Amino acid sequence: MTKTLLRKYARLAVRTGANVQKGQYVVVRASVEMHEFAGMVVEEAYRAGAKEVRVDWRYSYTTKMAYRHQSLKTLCNVHDWQEAKQAFDCETLPAYINIISDGPDALKGVNGEKMQKSSVATHKKMKKYLDAMDNNYQWTIVAAAGKDWAKKVFPGERTSVAVEKLWKTILSTVYITDANSDPEKAWADHNADFADKCARLNDAKFDYLEYKSSNGTDFRCWLNNNILWLGGGELTKGVYYNPNMPTEEIFTTPIAGKCEGTLVSTKPLSVRGNLVENFTFTFEDGKVTKVTAEKGEEILKQLVASDEGAARLGELALVPHDSPISNSGILFYNTLFDENAACHVAIGRGFGNLVVGYENMTREQLKEQGVNESMIHVDFMIGCEDLSIVGYKDGKATKIFTNGNWDPEFVK
Repeated sequence: MTKTLLRKYARLAVRTGANVQKGQYVVVRASVEMHEFAGMVVEEAYRAGAKEVRVDWRYSYTTKMAYRHQSLKTLCNVHDWQEAKQAFDCETLPAYINIISDGPDALKGVNGEKMQKSSVATHKKMKKYLDAMDNNYQWTIVAAAGKDWAKKVFPGERTSVAVEKLWKTILSTVYITDANSDPEKAWADHNADFADKCARLNDAKFDYLEYKSSNGTDFRCWLNNNILWLGGGELTKGVYYNPNMPTEEIFTTPIAGKCEGTLVSTKPLSVRGNLVENFTFTFEDGKVTKVTAEKGEEILKQLVASDEGAARLGELALVPHDSPISNSGILFYNTLFDENAACHVAIGRGFGNLVVGYENMTREQLKEQGVNESMIHVDFMIGCEDLSIVGYKDGKATKIFTNGNWDPEFVK
């Protein structure tokens, strides 16, 4: 991939993704494999006026070794310097740019229970800082073509060819196709379309949604009309930014604990470096009561047991089957892409910033509005070509999705 296009991508991540402000601290998170592209992002952040840029490097192999060889007690220990770093971020509210590039099997073979327990312990220690930062800073997630990931997506190609093809695909999903591309304008147009559809959903004020498809999905979920639908960019402290690049979803937070029925997955899910395939969740009284999976069932069971809110829903997201990522026909084995190829939901944490007037509410007040609280937020895909979604208001039914896409009458 040419450096010209990668630099254009780095600028997009900084300017349109995180929208770094002059004098702001910035944190870039990246795999060591992506050091060259991460360097471009750092340079663009300084060009945007960043005061200081910190890079938090990752390397999945050493992470795997840590889980394999360290005791659970050691893994659960949060060092003073780790807490101090999080406290510093809580005070300075940096813009976060997370570059994801690992393959879905990066942590395959790691003891799932060990990983879960250490994650819970770390979250408990850091929760006060994460809560204080919530909805108070910009962040964005972008992708880079790691070798293992590229080979997973394009297994029949040589590694170099697979990497090149994945880079090309990634860039096309964020509107970078050649040196003359204007991705920043394309994103502005994309966000305008999101705004129109969000307005229609917010005006409808549905009481609940019903999902049905021939694969066995039969599900109902209730909504709070004081919680909005949102898509594309978000506004935090007067700064407009795009959290996910790419994105095709319009999403909301349902009422925690008010849903019932069965949801059937339509794409594999990468969870903590392990792949889960062909799974279902059954909900009763708003909580997961049954989990099945052809592969990775135990991982899912551990996931929904992470904390009290992990078995409840935190997100509903609408994505048309006829959309760029879906039409590519590529299975990315990566939630950032696969969730934007299909309607999806998420178990775990909800979005407090979707509540009208959230700026003046405590976390307890947000919970009273129905926003789920959890240490996890895991999206899984349920969209398919015959999915129907119907919204109900005072008993009246309105078709929202028909045969996997926006119903023409709803968006006309």
